[in-house]
Amino acid sequence: MKIEQPRIPEPELLLPQQIHSLSSKDEYSRCLIAGSLIEYQDAARVSFDKTIFRNVTITESSLHHIELTDVIFEHCDLSNVDFSDAFIHRTEFRDCRMIGTDFTRARFQNVTVSGCIGEFAVFRFANFKNTVFAQSALISADYYQSSLSGLFFTECNLDQAVLAGCRLKDVDLSDCEFTGLMVDLQDLDGCIISAPQAASFAGLLGLVIK
Repeated sequence: MKIEQPRIPEPELLLPQQIHSLSSKDEYSRCLIAGSLIEYQDAARVSFDKTIFRNVTITESSLHHIELTDVIFEHCDLSNVDFSDAFIHRTEFRDCRMIGTDFTRARFQNVTVSGCIGEFAVFRFANFKNTVFAQSALISADYYQSSLSGLFFTECNLDQAVLAGCRLKDVDLSDCEFTGLMVDLQDLDGCIISAPQAASFAGLLGLVIK
């Protein structure tokens, strides 16, 4: 799988910005946003294009229908932010905190999430195309009824993640860590797991391993 990388000019060619408030339908392009604290915001359809977020904290905010195209988040705290119905394209999340972040019904295309803490993050009914979660903690993350056909996990902690209602055919979990998952039996057909992980699924089938 080849993921398209964000198409962003060199950082020195970006306009430094300090953003502390957002309004619906705001548009930002070619920005370097560093060290900002964005809190208590409620805005819809804000768009960011060719932008780098670095050491930015967004808290107590609802930014539903946000549009992110050619964007990089580095060392940002996005915990509990409402990004429901987002459109996210050619975007990278690097070493970010995304605890409880809400991506319900979001569309991900050419997205990389690496080294992130996404415990209890919500991806319900999301659609993934050419998306990778790598070396990230996704404990109890919720992917209920999401389309995972274009989603790849590598070296993630998925313990107790919710994959119910997700077709897992060709989804490779073999190098991920978990002791249990919430899945539907009918969706396990074709899921790729390692031999040690088989014990975690045996209980779902009513098997007892001695």
